[in-house]
Amino acid sequence: MQKNGRWSRREFLSRGAAGAVTGAWLAGAVLSEHPEAAPIPSAREMLVRTLGTTGIKVPIVSMGVMNAEVPDLVMRAYEKGIRFLDTSAYYQRGRNEEMIGTVLKQLNARKDVVIQTKVYLPHGRRSLPPEQAKAFYLKTAEESLKRLRTDYVDILLSHSVDDVGWLNNPGVLEALRLLKKQGKARFIGFSTHQNMVECIRDATRSAAYDVILTMFNYTLWDDLDLTAALQAAQAKGIGLVAMKTQCPQYGGHWDSVPAAKLPYYRGRIMHPAVLKWVLRHPFITTAIPGFTTFEQIEDDLSVAYDLEYTNEERKFLEERKVTLAFGYCRQCAGCVAQCTRRVDVPTLMRVHMYSRCYGNLTHARQTLEDIEVGRTLRECAACRQCSVQCRSGIDVARRLGELLEIFG
Repeated sequence: MQKNGRWSRREFLSRGAAGAVTGAWLAGAVLSEHPEAAPIPSAREMLVRTLGTTGIKVPIVSMGVMNAEVPDLVMRAYEKGIRFLDTSAYYQRGRNEEMIGTVLKQLNARKDVVIQTKVYLPHGRRSLPPEQAKAFYLKTAEESLKRLRTDYVDILLSHSVDDVGWLNNPGVLEALRLLKKQGKARFIGFSTHQNMVECIRDATRSAAYDVILTMFNYTLWDDLDLTAALQAAQAKGIGLVAMKTQCPQYGGHWDSVPAAKLPYYRGRIMHPAVLKWVLRHPFITTAIPGFTTFEQIEDDLSVAYDLEYTNEERKFLEERKVTLAFGYCRQCAGCVAQCTRRVDVPTLMRVHMYSRCYGNLTHARQTLEDIEVGRTLRECAACRQCSVQCRSGIDVARRLGELLEIFG
């Protein structure tokens, strides 16, 4: 049992780990169709890259802590050499940050670890006057510092930015800049799931942000606009961190995969292959897969030492058309106009991912609650037949039906 806020190592291990992984499922295109820059060196030690002009050097594989509930996972990640932890005030209603703060205190490792956390103002409240938005960001950041048991974070992000209006909100920018000036955040940035290209391009022009956390995975192999935007941002000195690199890494909707091939998808070839694909793009500094078991830590960290594909990995990426099998929503929002009720389908697809693939019902429910009134799952319940057709082949109606079964 827990004593004085501390867990013994035996207690950590006995609690186990549940859930799935932060990352993003990846697609199927012949490798030569998406040329990469320089040859990738092999190394006995973890490969390390520098995060833009921040000067921060981190291994190429880091940890997204969102889905982790067992403190020993963070401890094991640290023991294995991970030095970058991504969290948010929003995750587990602050408990995620508390867990990190407790573990780093026990390890006396705060100065050895880069902490990236986020401030999230729900989209339905983003019409607040700039001064109120500023106050919210300042208050949330202060609360994060207390939970993390530190007087500063290395990177503070504006969470879930999907339009340039919010990206450039004067209240948000004033808050982030003030926190940076006060030394409570060494560097500032934003995370983005939707409308990524426009947001990244605008941030590159404005030079207001130091770091961008962006969705980037193999299903986006043919999004040349996104690749170009990321390359331009990196060329301007912005540090780039990749999220949703393997989703749903350990248990997803492989609807089009024949039963005989499912063991291949669930095996230990796919995960390193798709993570290597992301990191073989030199503009990405590090990725934050969200492992929730010790085995998953080993799978992901196997990539951190050598980015050369094995023969099996290369064969998998070249010959198996995995995009449709992964069934990954690219958050392109092309479906929104098709819905007669203006339902926020992209966000609901993320809710589905959080609940069915990550096994994180808490985060799924939080995301569901934050959807704008009148555009929620409730509207789907009143619809007799879904007319939305996904350009990537996802069975939207089926997934919405599954959400209604879970949350209806």
